[in-house]
Amino acid sequence: MAACLALAAALCPPAAAQEQASQAGQAGQAGQAGQAGDGGQAGDAARKPIITDEDFEKAIPPLEGNLESIEEWEAEQERLEEEAVRRAGAMPVRVQGADEREEAARAASLPMLDDMGEPIPLDSSLDQPLPPLSEFDLEPVDARALGEDTDLDRQLRYDWRIDGLDGLQGTVSESEVRSRFRGISALDDGDGSSATGTQLSSRLTADRQLLADILSAAGHFDAEVDPAIELPAPGQEGRANAILTVRPGPQYAFGTIAFDAPPVVPDNLINRNFPLKPGDPILAEDVLAAEAAIAVRLPRNGYPFAEVGQRDILLDEETRTGDYTLPITPGPRSRFGDVITQGDPVFDPEHIYVLARFRKGDLYDAEKLDDLRDALVATSLFSVVAVEPGRTGRDAGDDTEFADLIVRQSKGPQRSISLSGGYSTGQGLRAEGSWTHRNLFPPEGALILSGVAGTQEQGLGATFRRSNAGRRDRTVELSLTALHSNYDAYNAYTGRLAGRISYDSTPIWQKKLTYSYGFELLASSEKSYVFARQARERQTYYVAALPGQVGFDTTNDLLDPVRGFRLNLKLSPEYSGGDQNLFYGRGMVEGSAYRSFGSFVLAGRVRVGSIIGAGREDLAPSRRYYAGGGGSVRGFGYQELGPKDPDNNPVGGRSVVEGAVEARYRFGDYGVVAFVDAGQVYESSTPGFDDIRFGVGIGGRFYTNFGPVRLDVATPLGRKPGESRVAVYVSIGQAF
Repeated sequence: MAACLALAAALCPPAAAQEQASQAGQAGQAGQAGQAGDGGQAGDAARKPIITDEDFEKAIPPLEGNLESIEEWEAEQERLEEEAVRRAGAMPVRVQGADEREEAARAASLPMLDDMGEPIPLDSSLDQPLPPLSEFDLEPVDARALGEDTDLDRQLRYDWRIDGLDGLQGTVSESEVRSRFRGISALDDGDGSSATGTQLSSRLTADRQLLADILSAAGHFDAEVDPAIELPAPGQEGRANAILTVRPGPQYAFGTIAFDAPPVVPDNLINRNFPLKPGDPILAEDVLAAEAAIAVRLPRNGYPFAEVGQRDILLDEETRTGDYTLPITPGPRSRFGDVITQGDPVFDPEHIYVLARFRKGDLYDAEKLDDLRDALVATSLFSVVAVEPGRTGRDAGDDTEFADLIVRQSKGPQRSISLSGGYSTGQGLRAEGSWTHRNLFPPEGALILSGVAGTQEQGLGATFRRSNAGRRDRTVELSLTALHSNYDAYNAYTGRLAGRISYDSTPIWQKKLTYSYGFELLASSEKSYVFARQARERQTYYVAALPGQVGFDTTNDLLDPVRGFRLNLKLSPEYSGGDQNLFYGRGMVEGSAYRSFGSFVLAGRVRVGSIIGAGREDLAPSRRYYAGGGGSVRGFGYQELGPKDPDNNPVGGRSVVEGAVEARYRFGDYGVVAFVDAGQVYESSTPGFDDIRFGVGIGGRFYTNFGPVRLDVATPLGRKPGESRVAVYVSIGQAF
């Protein structure tokens, strides 16, 4: 009791202590009285105090010396803390031990009292949880060569370096660590520019953690990084040195690799798609890539609702290995179910399944779902479209269940206007425009109104086109056009009705194999030179044709290929009526190849065409073969090559040969091209491969996101009278 009273005296004023002593005496008296009741003793002993006031005063130790005030003590502590921060550049943090934490917890449970003995209310912020220990920097920057009078607010330039990386042992090299560090380093980003000592210390502290994280990601979990600053001596000019000293330690490797997951089908599905093995170094990017592979492969193999949990790596400091465990919840094995549309529908479920490359009941494959999403986007009929699986719980047999496809649709603009134009010597200016309603006849039934206006060609047309007609990527097209063509070879007024079914490449899906077949009905009034009568006369031709083509394409791009090759075969059996009835066939084979050497591309093209079954004079001039121009043999005007009439105008022929070689060099969004073109048109149906004409030139390219814009300038070799010295071509896309 004496010890308790002495403690109370140390915490309370004397008056309060005396009051407590008096209360203690009274309690003692009460206790003695109780004992008397039990033991039968009473009298003066019951009122005798345990300790007298004089003895109580003597029990308090005397205070010696002159004590400083509380205000003076607090000011001194604040000064010492500021000095420590000034010297170290960071505030040290001490972590309490278990005994200290227990004592602090007991002390925290006692209320603090004011001078009157009343509890002092605590700041509400003290009830907030403490930040995690990982947020504290336990290693202050070592600021070397600092004096007490060092001014950390002065501006100075600095150099920085990393020491100790030469001792790095493992699969990640020193150069890789330095490269990653430089990419996001605060010190390197500052570029040694002027900074205060405080700013330099802050950058160094941030980069210390960055370097530790990089080493940890490389499997060096025991790495230690010590920061230090060397400042020039006070009053002297010079550069500061920011130094990170590394002790990388050994690189950890995988010990055991385990998956916390229920059985899947097939039973090795997870293991065979996880590329890491015991003994491999523990590299963060490899671990993330391997886990991503699991997250991708499971949905591609029937598990659309698979979830990959948080990995656990248990490190062993003695063996320098880590036992890796990855929890995986695969969810039910599923098959494609029904299509459920939501939002503002553009397509019904039936047409959505037309676009899909799978059928209901097929094993779920996320890659095929992504393909369906791309097909929906490619229609250009949505402002927003999303496709995702939904659980149903419906049994699909073979221990699987159906996963419905939830398609959220938002209708986009249905109409568009397009314009294009170009110029070439011999053909002049030419501009095309069209107005399209892409879904006037749902689903995907488009109406296209088009027009062309040029110095030598004018026309109007209307086209009905149904995309994905009953089957993915199949297009049905019906068109009606009226066209006036005024060329040196002929002047024609033509009406055309045509239909076509095709399987074509698009900028989104470039296909290896393409085909088309259809019909053409033409009525054409054409004026051209007739050798039998040695005059230009107008004749009317009625032509019915069944054109078809097959293409094979291995190139990497439709408008700007740099590798691969293309082959294309066209055949068209035709009937011509008018002054005489006759049947003939038109055919053409064309091939091109591309080879890349870095920024340099070598490209080549060959084209051979023939018409059999009719003489040249019996053919409508517009159905004959011609050569020359931007898409044929550059250096010559449009249709300029081949046989000529007495007025030196081309008359066309029954066979054609063309070839071209281009050397393309690209730098950024620009490019230059050197080319040689060759070709000739022959009167016979069999090309003679003689009298080949050549054109040479150079060109410029401006590359856009929809293809290159080209400007070519060419000149003919062995120029003949009437041929232009220079031909210019402007268009979109490469020449071939």
